[in-house]
Amino acid sequence: MTITAAADGSALGNPGPSGWAWYIDDANWRAGGWDHGTNNMGELMAVLDLLNATADRPDEPLHILCDSQYVINSVTKWMPGWKRKGWKKADGKPVLNVELLKQIDAALAGRTYTFEWVKGHAGHDLNEAADVRARAAATAHQRGVAPDAGPGLVGAPPAAAGAQGTTTAPASSVPTRAAPSSATAVANGTEPDLFSSLEGVQETGTGNAVLDAVVTLERELLEPEVRADASAVSYLLHADFRQIGSHGDLHDRDTAIAVLEESAAAPAGTFELLDAVTIADTVLLTYRLSGTGYATIVASLWVQADGRWRLRFRQSTPER
Repeated sequence: MTITAAADGSALGNPGPSGWAWYIDDANWRAGGWDHGTNNMGELMAVLDLLNATADRPDEPLHILCDSQYVINSVTKWMPGWKRKGWKKADGKPVLNVELLKQIDAALAGRTYTFEWVKGHAGHDLNEAADVRARAAATAHQRGVAPDAGPGLVGAPPAAAGAQGTTTAPASSVPTRAAPSSATAVANGTEPDLFSSLEGVQETGTGNAVLDAVVTLERELLEPEVRADASAVSYLLHADFRQIGSHGDLHDRDTAIAVLEESAAAPAGTFELLDAVTIADTVLLTYRLSGTGYATIVASLWVQADGRWRLRFRQSTPER
């Protein structure tokens, strides 16, 4: 019989006190977290612990519901390429959250599994149950108390206890604050809450968690792996998104998705944050994007919609 479970993560501040949870039903669920981590780490840890909890049932297919495109794409699309490159991304940079990803890769060996994306905070019963428990675990760590770890999986051996309640996140996965060296964003998980679907938080050095999260999303849209995935791009763009390209062309949302997908083979370019303005639920970024033979000034407007950040407008202007 197929085991169907939702896996979710939460981070308060992203990075900050964080939690994870998987949920099958009220008798079968588990949660844990860290004093400091990211939303993406929570998403990955929920999947890893679910795999470990069900490891004694390899003949039962596992159907995992996630509201994180980052997790789904990492496991089903990007991980094989990362492994071939020695756990490096297409631009040669180290893969974020690599310790968790390596453990997931090992735990998937010999398993029959499928992933299904579900929209977060949209009334999906299993996803909502996992979200509530992950957020409760993050809140417990924020308050300095032990989270409710849940009953685990009925009938599972003690070895499947996993990392429930752990307070120490994988060291290489936790973003740390770095002093800014000029206005360039310092690399080094992200989205909905502020984000929860793609790869790790880009520190801007401002101490502004909202700005850090939005810069992360903007930079993820520049990554070849993301541009190549229409569903991931669609997840980031507002329903009314418009874009003015560097040649003055006006693109609607569907056209922009197609253009990004067609340009996926191009390297990400060098990102330099020039200015950022945050007002209420709106963030305006201005940055310089450069590469071999080109330099462009980009203005991007991000807004809060449906409980997460989405790109509403972008304009690119060739630098004179």
